[in-house]
Amino acid sequence: MPRKGHIAKRTVEPDGVYSSDLVTKFVNSMMWGGKKSTAEGIFYESLKKLEAKGGDEALKLFVKAVENCKPLVEVKSRRVGGANYQVPVEVNADRRTSLAIRWLVSYSRARGEKGMIDKLSNELLDAANSRGAAVKKKEDVHRMAEANKAFAHYRWSEGSRQLRAIGF
Repeated sequence: MPRKGHIAKRTVEPDGVYSSDLVTKFVNSMMWGGKKSTAEGIFYESLKKLEAKGGDEALKLFVKAVENCKPLVEVKSRRVGGANYQVPVEVNADRRTSLAIRWLVSYSRARGEKGMIDKLSNELLDAANSRGAAVKKKEDVHRMAEANKAFAHYRWSEGSRQLRAIGF
């Protein structure tokens, strides 16, 4: 936490093809070693395959896939009286998006298909249809928060009230 004032959040430029900030964030997180043009090529090719397989517009399927992977709550470790508790907390909107993107990219890389284009397009299609490893990760995080909701009162301020508001 900075001691002096608020640090402004940096924004990314929308991409050239779809004019979407989400696409730029996804490409940036996919990129390895500064090879942005390679990451863009893989992403756009996988969206073409996704559109052919999914039967809908590629950007709609991509946004739906990211939305299906966004977690609402997560657990954070909190030390109280010498014991560590996994306390469920609501996830910030920016963190939700970044977690969903991170999970989609990492589970795409871990798939068994040949080539990153096939891996990414199949993982996005699975996520858009509410199945696949990234959606399973979100459900596991929600299950962990549900199992530890008894410790919600250890949240420092108004956390339990916020958790009740979203259904926990």
